[in-house]
Amino acid sequence: MKITDFLNIKGVKLDLEATDKEGVLQEMVDLLGEVKDLGDKKAIMKALIERENLGSTGIGQGIAIPHGKTDKVDGLAAALGVSKKGVNFEALDGEPVYILFLLVAPKDAAGPHLKALAQISRLLRDSYFCELLRRCKTPKDVFELINKEENRKV
Repeated sequence: MKITDFLNIKGVKLDLEATDKEGVLQEMVDLLGEVKDLGDKKAIMKALIERENLGSTGIGQGIAIPHGKTDKVDGLAAALGVSKKGVNFEALDGEPVYILFLLVAPKDAAGPHLKALAQISRLLRDSYFCELLRRCKTPKDVFELINKEENRKV
């Protein structure tokens, strides 16, 4: 499984505007809604907030991987956002978040959901990659960077 299999170039935004957790989650859900028919966006927001209530998906080092499961999608769906200002996401290290990778999966897709999360976290674990990602000027640049990194590791 590759990230480029479930991330659409239209689901990449390099200038997130929100500066708080709920605002940026809504912005990311709206972005995802432009790529994939999500049906009830409120249900997806509810699933994401319920997951955040278990513990922040702000994993530290400027990265958050908000994720949730819902019966509103028929397959994995992802959006990637970069904030220039930083977002107060209640990250584990207390630092602002600059890279957000949103993942939504069907309720019955535990295997693919976990594989996708593993792929995303493997990619974002590389601080050099994250620095390159933050320097990207266009969604196409982001997509090419991810594609190049995934093909390099195959």
